[in-house]
Amino acid sequence: MKLLPHSLILSMAASLAVPEGAWAAPSFTHEVMPLLSRAGCNMGACHGSGGGKGNLKLSLRGESPTADYAVLTQNLRSKRLNVDDPDASFLLKKPAKLTEHEGGQRITQDSGEFRLLRDWIAAGAPMDPPGAPVLTSLTVSPPEAVLTDPVREVQLTATARFSDGTEREVTRQAVYEPSNFLPKVTRDGLVQAQKTGETTVVVRFEQFKTPVRLAFLAARPDFIWNAPPPRNVVDELVFAKLQRMRTLPSPEAADATLVRRIYLDLTGQIPTREEAEAFIRSSVPDKRDQLIDALLSSPAYADHWATKWADLLRVEERLLDSKGVATFHGWIRQGVVEDRPLDVFARAVVSTLGSTYDHAASNFFRAIREPSLRAEATAQVFLGTRLGCAKCHNHPFERWTQDDYYRFAAVFDRIGYTILKNDRKDESDKLEFVGEQVLYLNNTPDLKDPRTTQPPVPGLLGEKSDLPAETNHLESLAAWMTRPEHPLFARVQVNRLWSHLMGTGLVDPVDDFRLTNPPSNPALLDALTDYFIQHGMRSRPLLRLIAQSRTYQLSSTPLPENADDSVNYSHPIVRRLPAEPLLDGIHRALGRAPEFSSYPDTKSAATIPGVRFLGRRAKTTESDRFLKQFGKSPRTTICGCERSDESSLAQVFTLTSGPGVAELIANPTNHLTKLSDPSLDPAEAVQDLYWRTLSRPPSTAELAHLVPLLTDPDTRRASLEDLTWSLINTKEFLLRH
Repeated sequence: MKLLPHSLILSMAASLAVPEGAWAAPSFTHEVMPLLSRAGCNMGACHGSGGGKGNLKLSLRGESPTADYAVLTQNLRSKRLNVDDPDASFLLKKPAKLTEHEGGQRITQDSGEFRLLRDWIAAGAPMDPPGAPVLTSLTVSPPEAVLTDPVREVQLTATARFSDGTEREVTRQAVYEPSNFLPKVTRDGLVQAQKTGETTVVVRFEQFKTPVRLAFLAARPDFIWNAPPPRNVVDELVFAKLQRMRTLPSPEAADATLVRRIYLDLTGQIPTREEAEAFIRSSVPDKRDQLIDALLSSPAYADHWATKWADLLRVEERLLDSKGVATFHGWIRQGVVEDRPLDVFARAVVSTLGSTYDHAASNFFRAIREPSLRAEATAQVFLGTRLGCAKCHNHPFERWTQDDYYRFAAVFDRIGYTILKNDRKDESDKLEFVGEQVLYLNNTPDLKDPRTTQPPVPGLLGEKSDLPAETNHLESLAAWMTRPEHPLFARVQVNRLWSHLMGTGLVDPVDDFRLTNPPSNPALLDALTDYFIQHGMRSRPLLRLIAQSRTYQLSSTPLPENADDSVNYSHPIVRRLPAEPLLDGIHRALGRAPEFSSYPDTKSAATIPGVRFLGRRAKTTESDRFLKQFGKSPRTTICGCERSDESSLAQVFTLTSGPGVAELIANPTNHLTKLSDPSLDPAEAVQDLYWRTLSRPPSTAELAHLVPLLTDPDTRRASLEDLTWSLINTKEFLLRH
């Protein structure tokens, strides 16, 4: 279907508007458009899709009433809309299923919606007159609620306020969109719980959206709050919400569990036997705090957190080449070592140009070579904003419009590349670059707004003023984005750090901040953001605060009262080890370093600087294949979702019968050879394997069962291999708990 030019749409709408004083019909903007939205006519699966349906293309979710009016009223005496015979109009008959309609029945013939639509057509299908009031706000009551059995439902009431100061209840005209399947919401705004838990219902009227956070709780008449005293502000705010939700926190984790958790979260490594044994046997009262401080200053901490940032910033070799990867990764890691403030770090990433070998941060834009993609990446990584939807239409879940998108994308325009050398291995691969490049600002815009075919005027996201043409727009962005009074940057970084330690963000996904995706504990996010800013936007103080909290140190074993909690941190979320800690953990337990064809000089997965591009014919090692199998990020986008900790049947086969693990266990030069020495006490051999894999000693029952299996010198090696295989396939080894 051919779309009308934007200028023609505006002129048509103006010519069809009824003169002032002749206004007696329903409002197209405030009544007809909400009716179409409520009926689902302008949703992505119907006429709001990119190509429309049945020769009718409406703006997605009614984002453009002016354009929709022009489309609907192109011919006032057509089959679609007939002002002389309203009852013959397909616009009326199809949604009422009075004629064939692929979308089914959306309204009934005896409904108020049907009468309103007919009245509008009968009045000549007019547009709102010039100067008609516009919607200025949408409020919903109650704004939030915690409901306890037997109360299982709540009535929402939506009120629209207009520019002339008038208010109107629009409960029956609004659209209700729950964030999950926990509730059922009727067309009249009655929210009915299907099971206990928390949900957010987004109430939408015209282009305004208001979230309502609701919790449905079991009665628990015998509930008595019982929790240890808070250690810091994290506990105060987590425990306050848990008490409000009638949920008890799990007890504190044992030392053996906690030492493994702290090492994995802060360094990405399973502790050695010596490290775990020293911690568990220590009687120093503040040994947990001492361990946290020691690990935050360790080289392994720098390796681990450099990997996290390298995932986000696309440190991979196909676009950056090996020297670019080494330069960029080295700069990132040094920033972690120095605890460089994240605002300083971010400003460098988004504003650095020059040689990709001499100015490490310029490699971010070397990897992202289109203005729109640079804008989307920067917004997602540093502002927690997913702009992609606004490229083709106004964002359906946020306030961002297409104008916002192209103005922001224009900030990243005019970046040029001088390719000093390109020794790519595959001449047909235009995305491969091998050689130094110099990034610079030029005077030729590349970006065009497809609606106007003209270069858009640069502007910062959400700001109305234009950026002066003579300024360096990247430097203006860097300064604006990270200023303390612009808290979104700080909130996003706080949320990301919290998620890395706690398993899920206060806002989840971590890079999807929007009105319709509120934080699970707003007060906690605010408090942590204030703390982060007060401490110079450095990572270490915040990570220390979180790790020292009782909330972080709780047992992952749920109580009956909190087993169904997944958002309020009553107990840690159990998750599979990432690819690198898992591979390194298996090799460290057996005393053998992994081998990588991509980085032959690297002796642990944790220290691999980048992702090397390997063609289909390239030779790979078992360790290379293991990392890919267990979800190491390929770094082809800036989304953290590229790294996966999901389990699969293929992973089970890799661990239980794969050649890599089997050959490693059977290797005669591994640690099992030492444990096979007949002079070594079998009990000590069992003890050693448990410490090296599970970071704890075996129980009395485990010792009693296993020691007899190692008494025969002829079968001792085979028994040790079986025991090792069993231990690395336990949930205790494979999961962070």
